Amino acid sequence: MQDLPATMRAIDPDAAGGPEVLTIVERPVPEVRADEVLIRVVAAGVNRPDVLQRKGGYPPPPGAPSILGLEVSGTVVAQGDDVSGSMIGQPVCALVAGGGYAEYVAVAAGQVLPVPHALSMVEAAALPETLFTVWTNLFERGYATEGDSVLVHGGTSGIGTMAIALGSIFGLSVIVTAGSDDKCAAASALGAAHAINYKTEDFVARVKDITGGAGCAVVLDMVGGDYVARNLQCLAEDGRHVSIAVQGGAMATIPIFEIMRRRLTLTGSTLRARDASFKALVADELHRTVWPHVEAGRLKPILDRTFPLAEAAAAHRRMEAGDHVGKIVLTLD
Repeated sequence: MQDLPATMRAIDPDAAGGPEVLTIVERPVPEVRADEVLIRVVAAGVNRPDVLQRKGGYPPPPGAPSILGLEVSGTVVAQGDDVSGSMIGQPVCALVAGGGYAEYVAVAAGQVLPVPHALSMVEAAALPETLFTVWTNLFERGYATEGDSVLVHGGTSGIGTMAIALGSIFGLSVIVTAGSDDKCAAASALGAAHAINYKTEDFVARVKDITGGAGCAVVLDMVGGDYVARNLQCLAEDGRHVSIAVQGGAMATIPIFEIMRRRLTLTGSTLRARDASFKALVADELHRTVWPHVEAGRLKPILDRTFPLAEAAAAHRRMEAGDHVGKIVLTLD
């Protein structure tokens, strides 16, 4: 076990606010519980929930650090007594409930995945949050299977680009929406079967046209609000609507009889508050089913831009501007 410092640099705002609250402070290096490993962080992914937390709208779950950040890559430098085998020195990436914007983070060993040679550490930091989210929602809750058409909103976001990538590997026809012709072109270049500019086209009419009136098997929705009723019009009979965020509103009015008549399913989930045992199950499933594609270089996250940890405010401004395509990552070199 390496000699560890007592303190570390971290982004842990005292109060909610704009990007300017994201300044570097000193915090104690986390102590490792029996089932955890301590990772010396090389890079940390930036995600929309980080922005919500910074604004005061998404507090960390009980027991999670107040330090921002939901995914990291780095090297294991310590491990708890209950962790089997030696993981010290291994390059890993991990989904964390918080604490990623820091030099060190502790995480349950079951949530850790190895970083293969095909990935850089920056790429590895950009994988866990969107991979866990898209896998559990599109494939497990939405039951998307080979040959299905699926509709994904926010096609150039981290979630959208991951859905396109996984769809390409597992035989889905991924239809996305995006807010400009440039973003639609970017999504198409990444492998989306169709990209709809929601500002200039009616996505409901376009989906019906694309699918010959049949509709999609699954809609993966991060908008909520009045999109939900419109999304239901895009679904095929027995279709599944999966909600993962409510950027456009937390309430929706929906036609119940249409759900009955066409046997539609409405479901959704949040990942951050799920317990470590659930996340370990997902990590194990990803290691079996998806990681061979990562190791072979067939699955990589789309990277937008990197920022040093000290420029976390600029990274958040980039995300909130909405011009990014793919993932924004903080580096700690």
